[in-house]
Amino acid sequence: MYVRFPLSLRNVEDLLHERGIDISHETVRFWWNRFGPMFAAEIRRKRIQNFRAYSNWQWHLDEVFVKINGEIHYLWRAVDHEGEVLESYVTKRRDRTAALKFLRKTMKRFGNPHVIVTDKLRSYGAAMKVIGNAERQETGRWRNNRAENSHLPFRRRERAMLRFRRMRSLQKF
Repeated sequence: MYVRFPLSLRNVEDLLHERGIDISHETVRFWWNRFGPMFAAEIRRKRIQNFRAYSNWQWHLDEVFVKINGEIHYLWRAVDHEGEVLESYVTKRRDRTAALKFLRKTMKRFGNPHVIVTDKLRSYGAAMKVIGNAERQETGRWRNNRAENSHLPFRRRERAMLRFRRMRSLQKF
């Protein structure tokens, strides 16, 4: 229930108590920390298998700058057509080699999409030519809003943490 609905740990404790199960909110937290990653991985795996069969699977790619200990890094993100973050990757540069590495990593894990929507950064076009997917790339003025909107929760988290101090904490979301 803690995962499925936007409930706090204490709300889950109260709901289970109403059904005759007497546990504390700390037990709910312990169970979530222990079994939550397994549930999330299984849901993600099934979801990806379903989308691979879907013929119009679209990816939206975008990069956003992030400061880690005062240095500017770039967080590359791939978002599917429903807004689910597929892959993220942190680099110090925003060039063709970084875009190529990110695309290869994403395609290795998720296969080839029908369409890849990007902004007009030329690194994407150069990387798509190397891979051979240049005809699948779409760019346009409002087409990449799905990826741009996926940065909003990330920025909220960044403000709450008062910036990031390590790359590992940046990629853990």
